[in-house]
Amino acid sequence: MIQPKVIFLDAVGTLFGVKGSVGEVYGEIARDFGVDVPASVLDAAFYKSFQQSSPMAFPGVEPEQIVAREFEWWSAIARSTFQAVGAIDQFSDFETFFIQLYTHFATALPWTVYPDVRPALEHWHNAGIKLGVLSNFDSRLYLVLKALDLAEFFTSITISTEVGAAKPEPEIFIKGLEKHECAAEAAWHIGDSFDADYQGANAVGIRGIWLKRT
Repeated sequence: MIQPKVIFLDAVGTLFGVKGSVGEVYGEIARDFGVDVPASVLDAAFYKSFQQSSPMAFPGVEPEQIVAREFEWWSAIARSTFQAVGAIDQFSDFETFFIQLYTHFATALPWTVYPDVRPALEHWHNAGIKLGVLSNFDSRLYLVLKALDLAEFFTSITISTEVGAAKPEPEIFIKGLEKHECAAEAAWHIGDSFDADYQGANAVGIRGIWLKRT
């Protein structure tokens, strides 16, 4: 097998994941605001809200507006989550709750790095392969990668909110390739989503590798 020039990796679900569940994190912080909902109930409501949302990409938005749009996008999902479980009216100050929740996910605290990640990154780095993150995430990813001591491995970070296109759209893959001046056939992309990562990468000529975590 020919060694790739660049390997792109997805972020959440590939490099790192949420400790426990999203519902556990939402529930823990909500309890600080006097709102108590079972984690499993919140988890189901969150994923339904997340799946029904539009892609986290804001084509045509000026760069200085991206952070605000990211915040609004996630605020809508959190609000929808608590509305779905009938708990939104229990908050005396939902905005303050959400600011704390949003800030929490920009730290290392809610995340865990999968045990196979660092050995793989070190192996590829020692082999002279350039590494990049290519993710449908928001600009907090820069902080999270630093907090998890992963940032040092990557020479590029390409996220959907900055590109204005989310995987599996070709634009985000093309932007990642351009950052490395790399032809599609000389790159791999590894991710946990069959549609967004595997099929999206293959559609532009990048070798897609589906990482099916259980």
